[in-house]
Amino acid sequence: MRDVRCWVGFNRIYGVGPAKVRALIDHFGDLEIAWNADQNDLREAGLDRRSLENLVNARQAIDLDQEIERVHKAGARVVTWDDADYPPLLKSLPDAPPVLYVKGQLNAADREWTVAIVGTRRATAYGRQAAEMLAADLARNGITIVSGLARGIDAFAHEAALKAGGRTLGVLACGIDQVYPPEHARLAARIVEQGALLTEAPCGSPPEAGSFPARNRIISGLSLGTIVVEAPETSGALITADRALEQGREVFAVPGNIFARTSHGTNYLLKEGATLVTSAQDVLEALNLKLVTAHSEARAAIPEDPTEAQLFALLSNDPTHIDYLVRESGLPVAQVSSTLALMELKGSVRQVAGMQYVVAREARVDYTVD
Repeated sequence: MRDVRCWVGFNRIYGVGPAKVRALIDHFGDLEIAWNADQNDLREAGLDRRSLENLVNARQAIDLDQEIERVHKAGARVVTWDDADYPPLLKSLPDAPPVLYVKGQLNAADREWTVAIVGTRRATAYGRQAAEMLAADLARNGITIVSGLARGIDAFAHEAALKAGGRTLGVLACGIDQVYPPEHARLAARIVEQGALLTEAPCGSPPEAGSFPARNRIISGLSLGTIVVEAPETSGALITADRALEQGREVFAVPGNIFARTSHGTNYLLKEGATLVTSAQDVLEALNLKLVTAHSEARAAIPEDPTEAQLFALLSNDPTHIDYLVRESGLPVAQVSSTLALMELKGSVRQVAGMQYVVAREARVDYTVD
């Protein structure tokens, strides 16, 4: 608990972002030690003069126990880089927030099979229809919908995912103890029931203009791909698309009326190489997510066993022929073949060609042999 308090403490210090937090962890091995370190040691760890002054002042002004209590009163919890349920897609980014405040629950699908849907706050009837169709169809296919709880396209995407019985994550540009815009309080409560609200902003943080671009990088960072439904040329949704590209994630765009201002941004993305989307199937195929539902059901129904673990340990990102697996495992070819078929359905391995297998991108399970 003391260590979590220190993570929250550093998250409140202006000028101490992900890079400096990594440097502190590398130098001290623990943020609690860093929080209590003297100024000379902190300088050696890489803190500049301004960051050091901010830290010294913060240690005198911030009550860490009170900070944790504010999180708990909001019905939320703190998730850090060290926690198993920190979303791995986001964690892989160099500027991943060291601390997330989470209200609700994150499950396996939220960590693996996520697609962002974003767009203008001033959506047209066409934009609303497109956002709702895509969100609902993706949700029915086991995809978690990520968006920013904003008016317009964001809200329509969240609502459609919920109505379809799916999961959705809302990323806030303010503290977890408030909702912006305030008229989305009921929607936020429903998201908590069927997903989670997340933010890197400390409790009490208002939704300031500068917080939204930072929020947008989390939306794209949580997601395998980002769909822009409607966006004028100056839309924040285009910032999210830019961040997705920087993060090496797929960008999708819904084509729109060439005369409509709300389509200028999406049509521009298409000219720049974004993947055109007219249905959820376009997204599922592009991201190789067509078997997500089958994967989820198989994982729930079929437990991992020592045979799977043995075969998984023999696989890598390089294609491995089934004959090698049979020879090295000492197992009958029929057993190896049937086990690989189950593992492929569960998403832990993938057949590439000619009875050769690789570890699948979706594989997140740690296989161990008893």
